[in-house]
This record gives sequence, C-alpha cells and structure tokens, in this order.
Amino acid sequence: MNKYEDNDIDVDIFVIGGGINGCGIARDAIGRGLSVELAEMNDLASATSSASTKLFHGGLRYLEYWKVRLVREALIEREILLKAMPHISWPMRFVLPYHKNMRFDVNTPTSKLLNIFMPWLKGRRPAWLIRFGLFLYDNLGGRKFLKGTTSLHLSNVKEGVPLHNKYLKAFEYSDCWIEDSRLVVLNARDAEIRGAKINVRTKVVSAEQIKGIWHLTLHSTIDDATRVVKAKMIVNAGGPWVEDIIQNKVRLNSSEGVRLVRGSHLITKKLYEHNKCYFFQGEDGRIIFTIPYETDFTLIGTTDVEHFDISIKPECTLEEKKYLVNFASEYFETKVTIDDIVKTYSGVRPLYNDNASSASAATRDYVLSIDETLGAPILNVFGGKITTYRKLSENALDKISKILPKVGASWTAGVPLPGGDFNIEDLESLINKLLKKYNFLDQKWASRLIKAYGTDAFKLLGHCKNSKDLGISFGATLTEKEVIWLIKNEYAKTADDIIWRRSKLGLRLSDQEVVILSDWINDNLTTLR
Repeated sequence: MNKYEDNDIDVDIFVIGGGINGCGIARDAIGRGLSVELAEMNDLASATSSASTKLFHGGLRYLEYWKVRLVREALIEREILLKAMPHISWPMRFVLPYHKNMRFDVNTPTSKLLNIFMPWLKGRRPAWLIRFGLFLYDNLGGRKFLKGTTSLHLSNVKEGVPLHNKYLKAFEYSDCWIEDSRLVVLNARDAEIRGAKINVRTKVVSAEQIKGIWHLTLHSTIDDATRVVKAKMIVNAGGPWVEDIIQNKVRLNSSEGVRLVRGSHLITKKLYEHNKCYFFQGEDGRIIFTIPYETDFTLIGTTDVEHFDISIKPECTLEEKKYLVNFASEYFETKVTIDDIVKTYSGVRPLYNDNASSASAATRDYVLSIDETLGAPILNVFGGKITTYRKLSENALDKISKILPKVGASWTAGVPLPGGDFNIEDLESLINKLLKKYNFLDQKWASRLIKAYGTDAFKLLGHCKNSKDLGISFGATLTEKEVIWLIKNEYAKTADDIIWRRSKLGLRLSDQEVVILSDWINDNLTTLR
C-alpha cells in the first residue's frame, strides 16, 4: 500500500511563506496537477519580496565574481518574465558613468587576476574591460526585446546634466523594472484561480510527521481560529525565517542555514528630469542605483549590511542613510542630503550561508535542499533573486517530481499572470482604450490602473459610468471600488496592504486620508471576506 493512500490527506504540498518563492512554487505546483495550500504569517510580500530594488536584472556586477551561469539564467528569465507581465514590468535604460581613476573592489576574482597581470592599474578598471563585461551582458541571455549597450558622451546629452562634469563618458545598457510586491500577489492569485488555497495572516505553529504525513497546525490571526492540515510534503519558503522554520517548527537537525543581509533604500524627492537610471560604482566595491520612482520621486539603493537577529525588524539606520546620500553625491552635481529623503525601507535578504568573507560577496544564487530524515519530505529554499523566481520554482518542482508521483511538465514560461494577457508594445494603446471606455478617468489615473492591473482594470471598473459609481474617494485616485477589488481578489486586509504593497499610494495620501481608509476597511472587512 502506498503511504500516501490516506483519505484524510488534505494537500500534496503545503507551502510555508508568502514571498515570491513561496507563491511562485505554489503557482507552478498547482499547474502541474498537485493540490497546494500556502500560509503566510503576515501579508503577502510583507518582508523581503516588497523591499527589493524593484529590478529584473541579470546582475552585472556578478560577472566580477565569474558567476556566469547565474547571470545567464537571470538574463534569460528577464525577457521571459517581461512577456508574461507587461503591466507590472517594463524595460529601463541604465547609465553607467565612467572615469579613468575609478577604483573597484579588490577582492573579486577579476580584481585579483588584474592585480597579477596588470599591477599598474592598482584597482582601476580600464574602459575596455567594462565594455567587454557589457558585451557579455548583452549576449549571454539571447536578448530579443531589450536594446543593447551604447556609449554616451555626457557633455552634450541630458543624461550628463545632473552629474559632476568630471564624468565625460558613460555606457548605457538595458534592464527591467518590476513591481515586486504586485508580482507576488499576482502569482498567489493565479495559483488560487487554478485551485490552490492561499492563507494570509496565518501562522504555522508546528509541523509534525506522523506515519509519513505532515500534520501542520495553523493559527489565523484574522478570526483567531486554529486548524490542522495534513500534507504529503512541505515546501519551506520562509525567506529570512527559513532557518527558524527548520529548527523551531519542523525541528529538523540540519547544518544548512542563511546569512541575513540587510538592504536599505531611500525614496527622495525627484533628483533629475529624465527617465533613465544610474548605475554608480563606489571605491568600496559596492554599487548603487538611482531610479526614477512613481513619477515624482527617485529611488536610491541598496546597502549590504549584516543583520544578525531576524526578530528585529530591518530599518534603514542613520549610518545607511548617510552612506547612500554621500555615495550618490559623489556623482551628482547637486549634493543629495538627508533632508531630501521622503521615505526609507529595508529588507533582509536570506542568502545561502556559503561562508563568504563579506555580505557583498555572499552568493545570490539559490539552493534547494530536500530532507526526508524525519520520515516525510521537506524542501528547504535558501536564497534566490526575484529575477530568477520562476526558474527557482521550476527547479523546485523538478525535485518534487522525484518524490511525489504524477507531477506534470513545466508550463510557466510565457504564460501570463492575471492582467498580463497583452503584448508589451500595446501598453499605451491599452491605456487609451481604458480612457475611451471610462472617460471620467484622466491620463495619469488610467496609466496607474493599467500598470497595476493590466487587462483586469476593465474587470475592476466593470459597469461604472461615472466617478460616482466608484464610491468613496480616499484620495490620490484610490476609490472604494478599487479597495473592494483588492480585498476580494488580492488578499488585502489593512490600509498598509493597499497603500504600500498593492500600490505605492502611501507616498501621496495624507495621514488623515490613511485614517479614513483604515476605518472604512475595519468597518467593512468582515462582510467583504
């Protein structure tokens, strides 16, 4: 008798963690014919997955560490994902200013090799070497949609205007923007549409193996209810808490663990007028990006700081603020100051602990580890990049297929997420179509809705004929109609869920408007669930 022939089994796979890896695996698994349930102790994307630099990128600097496979995989995924989610992801151009006296991290394999064969450079990078790296970056992933690298003479172009006049030359290349927290939510939503059960604000209290079956005790903070779910297999996608789940929930004796690295970002007032990003290189070997953000702001990040205690909420320290504004000020003609900061955010990257010498050098690659020593299988997910989440999910299911019978073939490449069923070149025409159908919208409002919901914007607005049909206006184009959609379809439970993770409207709403929104949700949440 097969040990799984148990009528009391609830699901094939139980996923712990509602970040991008957990939701990506849940979506892939349900599409391969497995039954799936997922639990997230807070909101979806409430930790690492909403605190990224908001980029689908190959990781240009990883070439310095000779991580060619990782970069190639990320570059291939970049365009696959761009096609699947043209509403929440779009191409961006990056400007890399160059000066002959710029120095780089002396501890990378590339630096060490140059020190042997070209000691006279003393940590400097010749322009030809950077251009060669960008050539690899352009070609490793079989680029189809994105533009290749070009050179800029900064003295006579708009990209040079904000910069110190010592920067006369730059390289310009392509990467992609991604609305990270919306990516997570849409993966969860698609998984649920296909049959998965998604639980938010539901904590896994314990997981016990009994006769080869996992018995997971769950507690919901929404209704204070406790229940038990029986599963054939656990996927531990707890992100920063993956090690805590191993030790304290599953009680597995394992030597594998994570290295917690805090990445902090600044949102400042708009620092320049054009819509391109800057890639800045520091003498400490670190890099930062400055990115046009939500039309009226600039995003600066990130840092790499050891974070030793996961129980302490990651926050951008004064030291990190000073580091980022000083870093940017080395490049910008007008100094960036702490007074320019509008908001900060921080997240903890759960990097696989490979005992690297520094946080910056720690691997960004992911590790998937299956353990069956307790009598029932658990897949532990360590590390990963948001760009490679789909490939991580695919590889996770390949491992799962060796344990669970009748797992279907891979399917997610090119399959759009909800609202993403249109061609990327049709984005503007879709915005115009929305404007034509709902003529009470303005251009910015329609653009925001399409870039959040894609074709689902039409479902959200439904039969509305005028602005009154949208119900209460909470400010910044957020209406009762949209809030109801987010509660019913996208797992939102609080004002913060809506204004910081389903959108970034928190940058535009007043404190009083947030209070009104929060009160409305509290009054209506029970009836809308």
